[in-house]
Amino acid sequence: MVADPAGTAAGHVSPPIVLASGSPRRRELLEQLGLRFEVRPADIDESVRDGEPPVEYVARLSREKAAAVAVPDGTLVIAADTTVDVDGQILGKPADEAEARAMLAAVSGRRHHVHTGVTLRVGHECRTAVVSTAVDVVPIDEATATWYVATGEPFDKAGGYAIQGAGGALIAGVEGSVSNVIGLPLTTVIALARDLGVALP
Repeated sequence: MVADPAGTAAGHVSPPIVLASGSPRRRELLEQLGLRFEVRPADIDESVRDGEPPVEYVARLSREKAAAVAVPDGTLVIAADTTVDVDGQILGKPADEAEARAMLAAVSGRRHHVHTGVTLRVGHECRTAVVSTAVDVVPIDEATATWYVATGEPFDKAGGYAIQGAGGALIAGVEGSVSNVIGLPLTTVIALARDLGVALP
């Protein structure tokens, strides 16, 4: 996806923007701000290092993604990584139905945390933040898990659910940023951009 830079309501024209992610959810969130941007997914090793806490993990990956994308001078790069944290255990994307069911069982009837590391870069200047949101999940019985896995939603979602989709029926409550759970905390993106001298949207 390639488009011209977007202008703000005040007439300010933002620099060219590159989203260093192939996530459809992050793309949709930025589009909700009225931004135009190019999508260039970063190709990095996303393996968790031994003993690496979830918050440090997403911060590191967001920085590495931002650094991995080659862009012209003056371009704003937006990179992010999201993970689900259950008592310090990182839940990634389930590879199959068994993993999806195991992840749903892990979050069933309890609170977990969703962390997103966000890095914005212009030239050699970078800003990184991690946003954490607490999510309470209803008890998930076998029939509900079977229904949800059959929707196909869990298979490309960290933690095996999508709050913005049918998985919203599994969520009892959220404490913090909802857009963070979807994959990109918009308030933080705007604040980091402002710190780099870029007005969004």
